[in-house]
Amino acid sequence: MLEATVYILRCVDSSYYTGLTKQPIEARVWEHNEGICEGYTKRRRPVELVFTETYDRMLDAIAREKQIKGWSRAKKEALIARHYHRLPQLSCNRAGHDTRRWVDKGD
Repeated sequence: MLEATVYILRCVDSSYYTGLTKQPIEARVWEHNEGICEGYTKRRRPVELVFTETYDRMLDAIAREKQIKGWSRAKKEALIARHYHRLPQLSCNRAGHDTRRWVDKGD
């Protein structure tokens, strides 16, 4: 079974790109830096790999990629820094309301 890797790249303009690959991550980053990949990173090179997670199931990787793509910059930076304890706090909007789809109310 091939593993799937979810990754985050920091682009030259300091923006982040979140992607998914089944190939070795080093090869995928090389493709981004060579401009082989059309799209977001092509005009924002060079890119730097700043985060990876590997999944056994492609469906899990796809779900995680979509989740991360929907996150704020601050939340992505907490993930990159491995500050997992900050992620729930960063799921709140400016009014302090939790924006996650489910909230454990302790019931």
